[in-house]
Amino acid sequence: MKRIAVGGFHHETNSFVDGITDFAYFNSHRDRPPLVRGADVVKWLNGTSFALSGFLDAIGDRHEIVPLLWTSGGAGALVSVDAYERIAGELIGRLSAALPVAAVYLDLHGAMVSAPFEDGEGELLRRVRAVVGEQVPIVISLDYHANVTPQMVEFTDALLAYRTYPHVDRTETGVLAARALEVLLERGRPLGRALRKLPFLIPLNDQCTLVEPSKSVVARSVAAEGDLVNLSYLAGFPPSDLYWCGPAVVAHGWSQDAADRAADALAREIALKEPEFAVAMVSPDDGVREAMVIARHASRPVILCDTQDNPGCGATADTTGVLASLVRHGAEGAVVGYFCDAEAAKVAHAAGIGAEISLALGGRSGPAGVVPFEATFRVVELGSGKIHTTGQVSGGRAIDIGPMALLQIGGVSIAVTTKRMQALDKAPFLHLGVVPENQKILALKSTCHFRAEFEPIAEKVIVVIAPGGYLADPAHYPYRRLRSGVRLRPLGPDWRGTAISN
Repeated sequence: MKRIAVGGFHHETNSFVDGITDFAYFNSHRDRPPLVRGADVVKWLNGTSFALSGFLDAIGDRHEIVPLLWTSGGAGALVSVDAYERIAGELIGRLSAALPVAAVYLDLHGAMVSAPFEDGEGELLRRVRAVVGEQVPIVISLDYHANVTPQMVEFTDALLAYRTYPHVDRTETGVLAARALEVLLERGRPLGRALRKLPFLIPLNDQCTLVEPSKSVVARSVAAEGDLVNLSYLAGFPPSDLYWCGPAVVAHGWSQDAADRAADALAREIALKEPEFAVAMVSPDDGVREAMVIARHASRPVILCDTQDNPGCGATADTTGVLASLVRHGAEGAVVGYFCDAEAAKVAHAAGIGAEISLALGGRSGPAGVVPFEATFRVVELGSGKIHTTGQVSGGRAIDIGPMALLQIGGVSIAVTTKRMQALDKAPFLHLGVVPENQKILALKSTCHFRAEFEPIAEKVIVVIAPGGYLADPAHYPYRRLRSGVRLRPLGPDWRGTAISN
């Protein structure tokens, strides 16, 4: 039996939205656990849908688990200096106090940009390696959207990535990480490491693994097989402004030759598929008009994907473009979700079910041109926001997204939350008495995760481009740190700016 230190520190940073992600946010219970320490890590994560959950289940009682801390800030603005140093410092302090350990497993995201360090995970891993020394294996799991850097590869011995987007394999990734870690405990640290960065960015809408070309690419992944500890593909997170932003192939092998050969072969395959990454998108008005025509004769809901207001990409979930279009065109049987407006939820709860309330709904967080939707709404239903999720992406979680309200104007209803949550699970709709399958139109604030739960019940999915904090086309981002020469989308323009460093 070996002592294995485990922990996690997640954030997916959108460098182009205002504000910061502070320590209080990491410490809050939202659609994921708050910051938890020691034995509470196991208590909160066991049986849920995170990579650490799968790791714990796979390890069982064969080894002694030493839990450090685990926290997730979801997706949002730059991580503050205070938040980064308090969390990273505590994790390192707890690891130091736990020595000696035989191995370390960390459940990370891979796209964290902090005020002090543009490569948040790389800096954390540098500190971990400095504490445990050169003989102790370090295994990490990363989100499919990780922006992998040389530091992440250098300081680790296995790097396992989610293979699905929508992410329905988080726990499975933890199981694979456990398998890799046990091989490393038997054989020691591998000699070979390879990182290949692709020369183009892939918009998030084009990264879905349910379809080609990503479906075939992720099928090439390897975990603890033959000459390789891992062969992993990570599609990158374009809204993170750092030098190493973009898709990557990573291999850890028992020899440098094995790692290089595997990484080169997969990188070549992806490069040849560059022209295949594309998803059609339309304006809100065009999307609403099309949805209304289809819905007249459909037996299943038409989905409008409000991709640029996806809180899972750091957006605010309160922009009004799609809502305004639905109302303007007189849509019937339409539901918008999940729309974050704490003040509107508060007013609705004070007024009660059946009340008519006048609100300036949402639209207070930008970007430029987004304004509140001013109207009189009827309060149809209220909820506590304390819900147990059941879906493939985020099932098994006890979430708290604050007081909720279902507001109605004409034939359009809005599922309002107090805290941001991407529309990746049906449970908040059901909490308000909305059965998704029974709606004509579902306008969802999500980019891809909604597809796991909602696409199977949909007549059609229409991706619409309304203003929001996430820009679907990376060519519109004002990068400052990206390496020169990277194409800003497949077959798109090159970035020719001058990268700056910390």
